[in-house]
Amino acid sequence: MNQQSPGQLTTTDHNRDMAGMTYVYPVLSRRAGGVSLGLNLNPNNACNWHCVYCQVPDLVRGKAPPIDLARLCAELRTFLDEIRRGTFMAEHAPPEARQLKDLAFSGNGEPTSAADFARIVMAVGDIRNQSGFDDTVPVRLITNGSLMGRSEVLAGVEALSSYGGEVWFKVDAARRADVARINGVERSREQVLTHLERCASACRTWIQTCLFAWDGQLPDEAFLDAYLSLLEDAARFGIEGVLLYGVARPSLQPEAPRVTAVPPDWLAEVGERITNKTGLTVSVSP
Repeated sequence: MNQQSPGQLTTTDHNRDMAGMTYVYPVLSRRAGGVSLGLNLNPNNACNWHCVYCQVPDLVRGKAPPIDLARLCAELRTFLDEIRRGTFMAEHAPPEARQLKDLAFSGNGEPTSAADFARIVMAVGDIRNQSGFDDTVPVRLITNGSLMGRSEVLAGVEALSSYGGEVWFKVDAARRADVARINGVERSREQVLTHLERCASACRTWIQTCLFAWDGQLPDEAFLDAYLSLLEDAARFGIEGVLLYGVARPSLQPEAPRVTAVPPDWLAEVGERITNKTGLTVSVSP
């Protein structure tokens, strides 16, 4: 690789600049269970949400900039070739995690805000296949789901499905006030469910939820009851399950002093409550 070589990958550092590329970056992902190759469509650090636990520096409101698709494709081909034939895994990943688990549209903002999102998805899927990988290295979309009402976004989700991909759809809370506090947007329960249903009808979909203490206080019963009720309704859409996780890296937002990790045992108990209440599969990553 001609780009600057990354250091040791850890679950507590998801530095987007480690590989010296504009769009492609490697991370060690707790939820994926190994090395994830991120696709950052928001190198301008712009997002339409403002989540209080977000680790993106200098986050601003906005959307993805115009994407240099040729550059993204060249970076992806280079990195996949290095993973397949080079020494990247041996040099930068711990022995137990030396496996490419996915290609993930994630990064520094909402990826579905990128123009030509469907075209980008298809280009990434084709390069994965041409590079000697298959559906065992899924293409994933990590999204807040807020743009699922747009036909061009749903076209991208359908394209993702055609490559055996899946969506991780953010649902951190159910009540309006909680969503506003955590995600910095006004969003009703009905809006969340409508977009979840659209997404799940187009592609395999998991709900991902980040739980944390706020001013030292764990989410209370009213918060959890509303959240569990939303999951009960969402379960009818055929979602795959829930990816439940806590904060492992420090927030870089002004609210950071108010956000702290929850005890792993408490998070595991919430996972059991979700399964008992909804029948959904739950994966817990403290």
